[in-house]
Amino acid sequence: MDEITTSTILKHLEKAKYKSTHDKLSIPIINRILKKMEYGIKFEPIRVNGNLIIDGHHRYVSSILASFNKLEVVSYPKTSATKEFKWSSVTFLDEEWDTKEKIKRLNEIDASYNNLTLKDVMALTD
Repeated sequence: MDEITTSTILKHLEKAKYKSTHDKLSIPIINRILKKMEYGIKFEPIRVNGNLIIDGHHRYVSSILASFNKLEVVSYPKTSATKEFKWSSVTFLDEEWDTKEKIKRLNEIDASYNNLTLKDVMALTD
């Protein structure tokens, strides 16, 4: 996929099945997950309540961008603090939220989940 921008993301999310409960998301995280999905890496299911994403926003957005149909969904409770945001009101930041250590830990989880080596998974996002 070409460069990921807010407008690119919003265009793909126009007919999204699930709605956001976050008002901000990180484009670098979306990009990392997207690259993995383009290579067929499987991910843990996203958690939803009705049509609201409770956990897995970056995975969901990446799956839409990658036309990745293997993303599982599981039902999960929401709290009284859960708010719905229209995708058009979500801010997509160019800011990296994950530390190098967290990225490594997530790559280790993805490697284990897909029966791959850490080196194999890291090569996908370089």
